[in-house]
Amino acid sequence: MAKPIMAKATAVWLVDNTTISFKQIADFVGMHELEVQGIADGDVAQGVKGFDPIANNQLTQEEIDEAQASPLHKLSLKFNAAAQGEEKRRGPRYTPLSKRQDRPASILWLVKFHPELSDGQISKLVGTTKPTIQAIRERTHWNISNIQPIDPVALGLCKQSELDAAVQKAAAKKAADGEVMSDDERRKLVSTEQSLGMDAEPKIPTAIEGLETFTLSGTDADDEDEDDASKGDYSDADSFFSLPDGGADDDEDDAKG
Repeated sequence: MAKPIMAKATAVWLVDNTTISFKQIADFVGMHELEVQGIADGDVAQGVKGFDPIANNQLTQEEIDEAQASPLHKLSLKFNAAAQGEEKRRGPRYTPLSKRQDRPASILWLVKFHPELSDGQISKLVGTTKPTIQAIRERTHWNISNIQPIDPVALGLCKQSELDAAVQKAAAKKAADGEVMSDDERRKLVSTEQSLGMDAEPKIPTAIEGLETFTLSGTDADDEDEDDASKGDYSDADSFFSLPDGGADDDEDDAKG
């Protein structure tokens, strides 16, 4: 239930100018009944000037008369169309002037790391226009060479919960369309809470990078055994200086010739 503006001052005026019960006034202004009784006794809201709800378009005289006639009647605010507020405006959100220069960097970040997001979703997240998003996607933006991708959450352009919701919605739409997601795309769908709770992946030192598949398991020993077998047994001089069969005869034939 909506409450009147300047509730305590309104209660002071109703206590001073009407015979409405403390319970009715308390329910109307959102205070405790004993607090309203304290206003009547002068113990509460001393020095507070009464605020006329009739003159300020919050109550009608007929409503007050009905409440005075029936202790069970509940006061209700007068309907005021101007106080209801205008309908929510559609379109990109408002971005403060101090942060508008950061929007291209956030758009580039979203396009690079979350390509599944539509232009409309990016537009709502960072408060930009679709032509700007398209120019950054196609790298035709006038300042594209100087733009560095920066997380829009870090820039304060949107909340992490809003970004997570947009990514999950885009993933659901992609799944409904029958498109298969890659492993990298699935990793991007992890929520902030889950990603913060994950263990950090071990990093390989730069000095040995590229050698992670190298192994020493038994290969050297096997090679040495094979080499020893091929070399043969040279434990005595005869075996070391042994010549092939028929070698002496060949030498004598060469000498005669």
